[in-house]
Amino acid sequence: MTKKTKYFKAAAILVSTSLLFACSNNLDSEAVEGAQTENGSSSVSVVNVSALISEKVKYDKGDFYNDWENENPILVKLNGTDVSYDSATPVIYDNNRLTIKTGGTYVISGELLDGQIVIDAEDKSPVRLVLNGAKINCSNSSAIYVAKAEKTVISLPEGTENYLSDGQQYVFDDSSEAEPNAALFSKDDLTINGTGKLIVQGNYNNGIASKDDLKITGGDLHIKAVDDGLMGRDLLAVKEGNIVIEAGGDGIKSTNDKDASKGIVALEGGTFDIASGNDGIQAETSLWIADGSYKIKSGGGSPEVINNSEEKARGPWGGSAVPVSTEDTDSESAKGLKAGTAIAVGGGSFTIDSLDDGVHSNDSIEIGNGDFMIATGDDGIHADSSIVTTGGKITITKSYEGIESQLITVNDGEIHVTASDDGINIGGGNDGSGFDVPPQIEGTRGPVGEANNENASKASSNNETKTASEENKLTINGGYITVNANGDGLDSNGSIAMTGGTVIVNGPTSNGNGPLDYDNSFDMSGGFLIAVGSSGMAQAVSEESSQYSLLMTYPETQKAGALVHLEDSKGESIVTFAPEKDYQSVFISSPKLEKGSSYTLFTGGASTGKDINGLYSDGDYQGGTKVVDFTISDSVTWLNETGITTASSHGPGGFNPGGGQNRPGGSGDNPGDIFKDLDEATMEKVRSIMDQERAGSITREEAQAQLTELGVESPKRGPRQ
Repeated sequence: MTKKTKYFKAAAILVSTSLLFACSNNLDSEAVEGAQTENGSSSVSVVNVSALISEKVKYDKGDFYNDWENENPILVKLNGTDVSYDSATPVIYDNNRLTIKTGGTYVISGELLDGQIVIDAEDKSPVRLVLNGAKINCSNSSAIYVAKAEKTVISLPEGTENYLSDGQQYVFDDSSEAEPNAALFSKDDLTINGTGKLIVQGNYNNGIASKDDLKITGGDLHIKAVDDGLMGRDLLAVKEGNIVIEAGGDGIKSTNDKDASKGIVALEGGTFDIASGNDGIQAETSLWIADGSYKIKSGGGSPEVINNSEEKARGPWGGSAVPVSTEDTDSESAKGLKAGTAIAVGGGSFTIDSLDDGVHSNDSIEIGNGDFMIATGDDGIHADSSIVTTGGKITITKSYEGIESQLITVNDGEIHVTASDDGINIGGGNDGSGFDVPPQIEGTRGPVGEANNENASKASSNNETKTASEENKLTINGGYITVNANGDGLDSNGSIAMTGGTVIVNGPTSNGNGPLDYDNSFDMSGGFLIAVGSSGMAQAVSEESSQYSLLMTYPETQKAGALVHLEDSKGESIVTFAPEKDYQSVFISSPKLEKGSSYTLFTGGASTGKDINGLYSDGDYQGGTKVVDFTISDSVTWLNETGITTASSHGPGGFNPGGGQNRPGGSGDNPGDIFKDLDEATMEKVRSIMDQERAGSITREEAQAQLTELGVESPKRGPRQ
């Protein structure tokens, strides 16, 4: 789907996910192990996220809490508007500002009604600030400001509750300055540890921010901020802790966009509860998650109804009506997990309710383990270049498109997708949800058929995208996948290959989409696949596939729940399945299907077996109606109620995907022929209707009706380029 938020340059496709993280993090051999898909078609990396974080994120003894009473601490007592401490200590209190001048351990207790603690250490020793029941409010700046220190550690002793707050307006010593800008702000490395509680109220801008590394190894943190909650420039790393954030901007983020080896968020554990106006967790470069529990609600959460009106124009023949670039034109991003280059997840539990993508990377995503529950107003999981899953459980309960990238490889794991448009989409871009005028006839409101420079540019861009689509691929080597999609079930602007695993597709009821949809080829060599849905755009796998399959097209729509039962000549069950929605086509590919063997397809009836996701195991089938008997002689057997039939040599729009004969119908007409004989006045009306449909002011059905009134055949969706 192409939206205003992101467009992709096809030339930037990564053809191998082995490039994951390569540009920024130079992983060692323990963190990454090379692996090949079963058919050797592509190389993928298997990331050990814990080893990766251990290699790249270094902690020292001072980062972890230890008994401050044995460290010869300096005791500082806050007394409302005054401060008491030993006069021999390197501390200065002046004009409501307590300044710490050297390294050491400082224990802060009491309340400062309107003042500030400043760390301005003149030596290289670390400063340890123990908040032992401290409450600090500053009306015109940060409550704690680390202006200079080799390193600062803020410790939270067990059983203590501490509070920091700043004012809504800051007063800077120099009017040209823009920092500090957080209730707790550090210019240098900052660590928070312990088991006590810290409440931070960021009224001016951010809650807690470091311009270098921010590490958290413990503590119960409750942060409320006008803008961002937790922010580290070079690195934000969490080892353990309970973190609750309510942020008007991003919940957790890193910001260094100058150094590709920095700007990292690395999370090894802890409990997170984040409500953010923008992204929940955002890494400028890489986001690594080894474990932890995450509850994220971003942008107010997913809408009750997903509005598809943001779909941009990509016509049924695949022409894009917008220039394609890598630039992300988002002004407001409200994603759950987001990274500028790469995301790697090795474990953890995630409950994500996001207005924008649930999990998003501008480059690559790898999921090795973890339990995801995602509801989103956009894509469930999106990566511009590649997605690899090697384990875990992913449940996308609500999405526009479930999982989207230019390369997707499923090696293992359990995946459940519910989507208002495509379930799994390869190649990005709009999948033909809207109409568009063919580039060869569009013109800038000039005479029909008159080409201009803009159209020439579009045609060139389309050709580039078509070439790039040859590299787009969905590969399924294992795992268990279910898809419930109102658009295409599995949709590839390129190819699909399946070598193993189980895939169940409850596809569209509209004939404008298909349970399976691909442009180049679908090589089926292993695994089990059943895909049910409408028949108008239904595809089977490529004829060159080594595993046998069938595509049945019914003369009338079958009701949801009406069983599909296939058995061999001995009465042994091949599959018994209860579709979730009305359907008129069924595609089945199974290792049990054999050339030269005879089978019978039934509909309706009942099974005494146990069903999981509509697929029955064990039990007896009875009471069904025989639809057709047939014998397999080719890799793909085409069926209707009369028996074996043949596929059309061309799909809709004159396209012949994967060498032909993989749709049960269609015409060989060129989409441009629909408009070629229209006069200029009618063509203007057609453009107006299509513009309205693209803008979302009318639905596709309304546009179709208006085109019919003009005597124009509504364009059917064909291949995307």
